[in-house]
Amino acid sequence: AHENTGLQTQPPPEEQNYGATAAHVGQGPFVSVSRNSPAKRDYLISAVLCYANLINFMDWFLVPGILLEIQKYFELSDGDTGLLHTVFILCYMLAAPIFGYLGDRYNRKIILGGAIFFWSGVTLGSSFISELYYWIFFLSRGLVGIGTASYSTIAPTIIADLFEEGKRTTMLSIFYIFIPVGSGLGYVLAASMADVTGDWHWAFRITPCMGGLALVLLILLVPHRTKRRTAAHRALSISGTIRVAAEKPGVHRTAKTTWCQDVISLAKNWSFVWSSLGLTAMAFVTGALGMWVPLFLYRAQVVQGIVSPCLQESCDSSNSLIFGGITIGTGILGVIAGAEAARRLRKINNKADPLICATSMFISALCLYIALMVAQTNILSTFIFIAFGELFLSVNWAVVTDILLYVVTPRRQSTAIALQILVSHLLGDASSPYLIGIISNAIQGKNAHSFQWSFWSMQYSFIVCAFVGVFGGGFFLLTSFYIEEDRKEAER
Repeated sequence: AHENTGLQTQPPPEEQNYGATAAHVGQGPFVSVSRNSPAKRDYLISAVLCYANLINFMDWFLVPGILLEIQKYFELSDGDTGLLHTVFILCYMLAAPIFGYLGDRYNRKIILGGAIFFWSGVTLGSSFISELYYWIFFLSRGLVGIGTASYSTIAPTIIADLFEEGKRTTMLSIFYIFIPVGSGLGYVLAASMADVTGDWHWAFRITPCMGGLALVLLILLVPHRTKRRTAAHRALSISGTIRVAAEKPGVHRTAKTTWCQDVISLAKNWSFVWSSLGLTAMAFVTGALGMWVPLFLYRAQVVQGIVSPCLQESCDSSNSLIFGGITIGTGILGVIAGAEAARRLRKINNKADPLICATSMFISALCLYIALMVAQTNILSTFIFIAFGELFLSVNWAVVTDILLYVVTPRRQSTAIALQILVSHLLGDASSPYLIGIISNAIQGKNAHSFQWSFWSMQYSFIVCAFVGVFGGGFFLLTSFYIEEDRKEAER
């Protein structure tokens, strides 16, 4: 009955065309057919957005890839070094709600194009900063954070608009695969350029060229007006009553709401609240790992006598290369495994998504704790357990976003993503690199300066991440209690 009433109705004119699909939609009453068979251009648009997402996350992780070089060049303590990533994330998260508001109301293509141009230009400029002006380097990382915020907030909503629910999960999974792939390539690119040129500044001169290509592709391939189709088509597929509601006097299909009303509504959505806190725990752990793992491994190797201390000469970047490779591999495997597990388990359990997230967080926390404990005696085991820890963290990326997209009504999705970014980064990866750094500083300050205590201080401060991972699993368990009710509410 749902299909009959839904497919025979034509959506209002303002909902009829999204980019390349416009030609198919207006030709007959069977609106959903074109959405079940997305045009090739929809996939092309998604490919451009995925490529830009790759560059986005490469820029994020250039600094951790050559952290030892930067720390030595600017003569930074652990606390100051952690602050470098915190400045980036703080600017990123503070800008996200602004771009969420703009993305729900204004032309998304123009916002995305401006963002890519801005962050690529600032990244290039940061490669020419001398050691006397370390504060300008801190400032440049903050500006890059502002540029990337608009992209991470808006791009997923365009993909969500292009595809129906089944294909949407798949396409979002592909989009989010480029988070770990881009992150890992950021480490590899930074370390490789520092090795090849003998100057870490060159690490910041490659991604701006890639950003220029992304900007050209965005201009040429993404439609100027990207209509939001998700609301109408999801309603059609669920109830088929949208046309009836639109024709009744006094009934508004998509009533205009203020930003404050949107936020209040989201705060009452418990699935959104708890899953956002679970994502915050994920962000806390990934932020700390991403910033400090290569440096932690270097200190462990110095204590074991595997490598000599890096004092004057150019530092060994093999840890960054290996960790970058691990991040890429586990990221791809994790996102694919998470999406596939969700697809299969949803058929037998409506609460599958949050339960998958909870389980993977608990396993990840255990693996990271073991990795920290064996670091002083066995580096190979440390790499293996870090890899498993990252693998189970990566399982959650696409699943968490999909939870948001089906428990939040479509017209609030950009705002919801922006708020989720704000909370998860403020309490997550904006805090964790700096917190780990100052705990490490405090431990070193109370003990004699030595390579042994330099390692122990980082090891002890890292244990915080294992506990936060356990809390994250608890938040996802709480999400499972509300997810069915909130999903039905969003569909209504």
